[in-house]
Amino acid sequence: MTSTLLFSTIEVTSQAFYRTALSYSIVNLKPIVPGHVLVVPTRPVPRIADLNDKEYVSLMRSVRRVSLAVQRAYGADALTIACQDGKAAGQSVPHVHFHILPRKAQGDRFSENNDEIYPELEVAEANLLSDLQEQQNSQPLRLKMDADEDRKPRTMEEMVAEASWLRGFFTEEDLKDVD
Repeated sequence: MTSTLLFSTIEVTSQAFYRTALSYSIVNLKPIVPGHVLVVPTRPVPRIADLNDKEYVSLMRSVRRVSLAVQRAYGADALTIACQDGKAAGQSVPHVHFHILPRKAQGDRFSENNDEIYPELEVAEANLLSDLQEQQNSQPLRLKMDADEDRKPRTMEEMVAEASWLRGFFTEEDLKDVD
């Protein structure tokens, strides 16, 4: 499978570390915590209800498989898994996607107050499309929000290196889609 992957209209093939015929996972340009990744259906659809049954099952299976691998890779105790399904829910990219964030009981910058991760996730989601466009075009497209300033965008080389490392946490069986 060497075809180009699009997250909405943004090409993300180089950032992909997990891929089946119907879904894929990419590292994040501006992770909230180390290991923050996205799981996305291959077909760009805006809402979960727009997925057909095979795509939905593949996406959920991929969320589970990627979650387990990310938890192992980052030595996490737990995960935050989130999906904003539609613009009114805070979805900024009109392409279904799940955020997976590895969490630690100690040493996680949100471990004192777990709920603090949700406003930051909302800010991250609000800026996601602009951040990806900016990274792809190397042109500033918007003003930064204060909560976004602490999270600097990573270079393509850093993202490719993380994606390459994460690929090692999957077996051939993990990459099979639903029949």
